[in-house]
Amino acid sequence: MDKYDYDLFVIGAGSGGVRASRMAAQYGARVAVAENKSLGGTCVNAGCVPKKLFVIASHFHDDFSWAEGFGWTNNKPEFHWPTLKNNKNIEINRLNNIYEKLLKSSKVDIIYGNAQIAGPHKIVVAEKEYTCDKILIATGGKPYIPDFPGNELAITSDDVFQLENFPDKVVVVGGGYIAVEFAGIFNGLGVETHLIYRGPLFLRGFDNDVRKFVAEELEKKGICLHFNTDVSSIEKFEKGLLKVNMSNNLSIVANDVLYATGRIPLTDNLGLETTRIRLNDNNAIPVNSTFETIEPDIFALGDVTGGHAQLTPIALAEAMVLTNLLFGDKKSNMDYTNIPTAVFCQPNIATVGLSEEQARTQHDNIDCYISTFSPLKHTLSGSSEKTLMKVIVSKDDDKVLGIHMVGAEAGEIIQGLAVAMKMGLTKTILDSTIGIHPTTAEEFVTLRTPVAE
Repeated sequence: MDKYDYDLFVIGAGSGGVRASRMAAQYGARVAVAENKSLGGTCVNAGCVPKKLFVIASHFHDDFSWAEGFGWTNNKPEFHWPTLKNNKNIEINRLNNIYEKLLKSSKVDIIYGNAQIAGPHKIVVAEKEYTCDKILIATGGKPYIPDFPGNELAITSDDVFQLENFPDKVVVVGGGYIAVEFAGIFNGLGVETHLIYRGPLFLRGFDNDVRKFVAEELEKKGICLHFNTDVSSIEKFEKGLLKVNMSNNLSIVANDVLYATGRIPLTDNLGLETTRIRLNDNNAIPVNSTFETIEPDIFALGDVTGGHAQLTPIALAEAMVLTNLLFGDKKSNMDYTNIPTAVFCQPNIATVGLSEEQARTQHDNIDCYISTFSPLKHTLSGSSEKTLMKVIVSKDDDKVLGIHMVGAEAGEIIQGLAVAMKMGLTKTILDSTIGIHPTTAEEFVTLRTPVAE
């Protein structure tokens, strides 16, 4: 007779939790996963997927206006918010059902409700107790709004997807990729958009040339950028509007105020007090390189650990490594180097490897190759939108250290280059590669002259 009900009990059916559940079950483990919301976690329900759908929707504004330069005429198009919201909901429901089928076909038991650890090898969900050999915490994160007067009047990125009334004017607060993306979404859908950030320039951690270039492009598109400014308070105004008072003594009246000032690990009501686990300063669960917590047989991965970039593919990869370590051949390890990422602002950002600033601190001799140009499309579109490409190379061994792009479909282009970097891409290899003409991507293999330092 088995000692426990399950070999692995997963708390959280987001990207990492679902992948870990399925992979562990495929190794032969008896697995249950508990979820108190919707299957798929943030990415499917209030993150990557709906956000990308909204980005696509918001870009039609540009597409319609650019079409005229190519001979197309059309009446003034109108945006209908209920249609987008409803169609998005239909797609998300479809994905929720797919996740459910995937788990069930893998013979994973799905338990709906808030799961709490009730001591060693015990989990309680809806007053029912389950026993398990190992516990995996994969609860992800949640949006964070700081404490200030009127903060209860602000909304988060989770709320945007279900807004009852679409705004005419919005204030977005934050300097990370979520703030920049939603500013682009609102602006593209015809909303007067203001982006407030307390620092001198948003997207800290990205290459400085990329940051400056994106700021210029967003301003050209009509987004009002307010740097070195913070919100001191939000108050109700007439006709249901909100008044945003800023630290520079100015104010903005808007329909909605979106706070995108980061996300924190979701560690509420997990029953951690029954364990030796103690959260660190950013509310995250500390783990070692093999995702073990201080408590034997309790593991954690993904955003709840707060250790690496909050990206779905990282949680997926960590889940693959962990389940192999626990139930497979135990030869896996997690490699966090050269992880590509994208920001779906307009134009898009994509990057892999080191920024110039990082490269200069880690390498004595580097070359930077930069190109800023108008893509072929915009020779007729009438748009002043530019594209930026940048390659950072070590002079000592010719290795490509970083590749950065701002432009249409940047993520699609950088994904392939990320594979090349994993295989040790050099500048010589880039230079010897034949480009596909005429494409934007060919610029990466035709950069010949480094910029002067």
